Amino acid sequence: YIRDQFPSNVIPTSRLNSLGLDLLKRYPLPNVPGSATQFTWNVPQFQDNKNGVIRGKYFEAAANLYHKTNNPNGAFPLNVAENKLSWPLLKKKIETIAHETPVADWVANYTNSVGADSFRAVMASFLSKFLAGCTIDPLHLCMAPGAAGAIELTSWILGEPGDVAVIPAPCYSVYKQDIGNRPGLERYNLITHREVSELKNGLPLTTAHLDAALKDISAQGKRFRMLILTNPDNPTGGIYTKDQLLAFTEWCLTHQVHLVVNEIYGLSLLNTSHPDIKDNYNGDVAFHSFANIVQEKKSDYLHLWYALSKDFGASGFRVGMVYSLNTVFRAAFNNLSPPGMVSNYAQWTFEQVLSDHAFVKQYIQTNQQRLTENFATATRVLKELNVPFAPSRGSLFVWLDLSEFLKENTQDAEHELWMDLYKQAGVLLTPGDGFGHEKRGQFRLVYSYVVKEDLEVAMERVKKYVVGRRA
Repeated sequence: YIRDQFPSNVIPTSRLNSLGLDLLKRYPLPNVPGSATQFTWNVPQFQDNKNGVIRGKYFEAAANLYHKTNNPNGAFPLNVAENKLSWPLLKKKIETIAHETPVADWVANYTNSVGADSFRAVMASFLSKFLAGCTIDPLHLCMAPGAAGAIELTSWILGEPGDVAVIPAPCYSVYKQDIGNRPGLERYNLITHREVSELKNGLPLTTAHLDAALKDISAQGKRFRMLILTNPDNPTGGIYTKDQLLAFTEWCLTHQVHLVVNEIYGLSLLNTSHPDIKDNYNGDVAFHSFANIVQEKKSDYLHLWYALSKDFGASGFRVGMVYSLNTVFRAAFNNLSPPGMVSNYAQWTFEQVLSDHAFVKQYIQTNQQRLTENFATATRVLKELNVPFAPSRGSLFVWLDLSEFLKENTQDAEHELWMDLYKQAGVLLTPGDGFGHEKRGQFRLVYSYVVKEDLEVAMERVKKYVVGRRA
């Protein structure tokens, strides 16, 4: 796990982040004469790239957030994957802890690089009872600063620059940066379908798709190093069946490919028997945690990611983790973790929260109920409009198809439609381009960003926009 030195000890330009290179052009080095103001710049001029524009529009919309009485003409930034529905419950719990519970002395000390022992024990107990359904050994957990920290360090340890991580598309757009910026891995968008309607019977990934990807990657002279699955999926909300997970496991073990399953939405499940959404589905698919397969197979090639960012709406606390039985991998994780450890105070806080299983049970039930109601609210309007969408079973999203309004099947046309919806309706979605899918005009709607009453207003605006475009 010691990386090879760069030739002449110089980092090649190909390994540098394009965003960072652009910053270097804009901000002179500190020792450049006459550049006392080099750290001030006109920010809008920097919003000339895809990700910058998306972030810029989010902050613009968030600063003009809709409020029933104070800002009825405000915007709805439904493009960032945050769950705000149950934060009041968690906030009250944390405030009670802060008021009533003395802070442990160890919080001020150095702790284990992969997480304080007491916190990992509580986390293992929580995962065993509420997510995995099997006993998790705390020694097999490595904590990281958020899901991004776990993803990046896992990729850095398991892969080498130029290796390929295969991810079924559409997929979480920032995987590309997480696995690429520092680890140097390439994201391979594996296309398994074209139309949203093809997701009616579940996520269509098969081992035949993996065979084709392996052949293509090998023909390019590259190594298929990792298969990354998100379960439930972002953005479609689909769930991989137990049989699928077992089939992918066997394929990966045969081909010595690391299989990592991200269960960051594992407790954000919908009640698919809800009367308003039950007709969306063909049959029932139960969530099966990959932790069971990791334990059953006991292979160095199997790993699981989790974080508190989505199920608990606590992205700002930066608590992520990886579960693996690979002892060498965990040793490397321990060696490389010190520059990016989880705050001791965050660990202590959630140690108190997660050890209260009665609270956690109530929280999960309430959160899933609210997620289901919001998903039903959003899709009720889409069904009325006959706008295609994926039948989500979990996560925080509706993946929908507005391609009927595209002038052409291009990224520019999609961007134009995305901006037109925002300007005309004040509803900001996530454009589909970054998700790696071939078909343009598909968007992600984050229905967990606002409460049900506000989401109803947002969806009425979407309805008015669609009806107007069709007129």
